Amino acid sequence: MALKTKGIVPRTWRLLKRIFIFLFIFQLFYILILKWVDPPFTLTQLGSLVTGHGLKRDYVNMKEISPYAKLAVICSEDQLFPDHDGFDFKSIEKAMKHNQKSKSLHGASTISQQVAKNVFLWQGRSWFRKALETYFTFMIELLWSKKRILEVYLNVSEMGDGIFGIECSARNNFNKPAKNLTRTEAAMIAACMPNPKKYTIKPLSKYVAVRYQWILVQMTHLQDDDEIEALIQ
Repeated sequence: MALKTKGIVPRTWRLLKRIFIFLFIFQLFYILILKWVDPPFTLTQLGSLVTGHGLKRDYVNMKEISPYAKLAVICSEDQLFPDHDGFDFKSIEKAMKHNQKSKSLHGASTISQQVAKNVFLWQGRSWFRKALETYFTFMIELLWSKKRILEVYLNVSEMGDGIFGIECSARNNFNKPAKNLTRTEAAMIAACMPNPKKYTIKPLSKYVAVRYQWILVQMTHLQDDDEIEALIQ
């Protein structure tokens, strides 16, 4: 009996090692494929479908997205996006200090971190998920271009109840394609993204009404930044 037990342990270890190697190679291959191919689905999208919120999405390339939409989400979500390597450590430090003193939690996720979460992972706040998010953020920053990260962000992010991506949001809220969004319309969509089920454009929620005005001001300040201009054109 003891001999059998001794034999099982090495076999189990070898099996687990092979599974780990397979999963590592598979996820690396998947990350590389998504450098050019749009994600077939995300866990958040599947969750929206399963929970009855529906699933509306229509992936478009960067040429089919208004420069205002690209600028608006950068101004709203991550103004250092062109400069960092996936992490805004100053914002992370500020958020940690705030969260230690307040019941309301502040996040500090960059656009790259949000793409890592939305494409490869699930919603949640566990340390395990955060560790995986850190890994995938590092990998997409290493293997994808900034333009590709921004393109995926604009296509997979939830922008309404069961509405994913800038194209569906533009058509749902303004009856037009994403490439025709005006400056104000783009700012309004960006304003609802922290919680698109709660912060709505139709009807216009108080949060969005205030937030989109602030985003418009930020867009004016940052529109002449050379690095941002290169990303949004």
